[in-house]
Amino acid sequence: MTSTFTRMDASTAEQWAVIGKETVEAQPLAADHVLALLDQLEGMVLGFAVDQRTHCLQTATLAERAGADDELVVAALLHDVGKYVSVANHPGIAAEMLRPYVRDEVYHAIRVHQDFQGKHYYGHFGGDTAAREKYRDEPWFDLAARFADEWDQVAFDPDYDTLPLEHFEPTVRAVFAMPKNFF
Repeated sequence: MTSTFTRMDASTAEQWAVIGKETVEAQPLAADHVLALLDQLEGMVLGFAVDQRTHCLQTATLAERAGADDELVVAALLHDVGKYVSVANHPGIAAEMLRPYVRDEVYHAIRVHQDFQGKHYYGHFGGDTAAREKYRDEPWFDLAARFADEWDQVAFDPDYDTLPLEHFEPTVRAVFAMPKNFF
């Protein structure tokens, strides 16, 4: 059954039951979509020593090798996928994609990761290298600092033993299997 309403305020509970069922059945495609988006970063170098896909894979490899849990490893893998749409606000794009699937502290670490990385490069653009300090009292501050300092800002090495995307696919599929909540 396909819903025939043209306005939500004219819909029925039965129509929403169909939509809900089909939405749940389509959920496995979410992992396919984010993996495809990650692949779009291949060849996007932006002046770095590796392309953005490799950078994301290296960041996830470093996180996994440091003992990060699955949500954090997937967040590390996807932290820069927003660059495919907009470099300027890529942290927010990636964070919102991850938000339904990861705990709050992981969401926030990704949302602000650029300001945390700014410690290492904002000065080259006349920016505030202490931008992260505005988040000092947040419960996720230490996680965001670890993400930026230990994994993200060091993940541009063309000679690093980076794990392939296939290694991370099962973890991506597990994290994206079902949102923690829809609303």
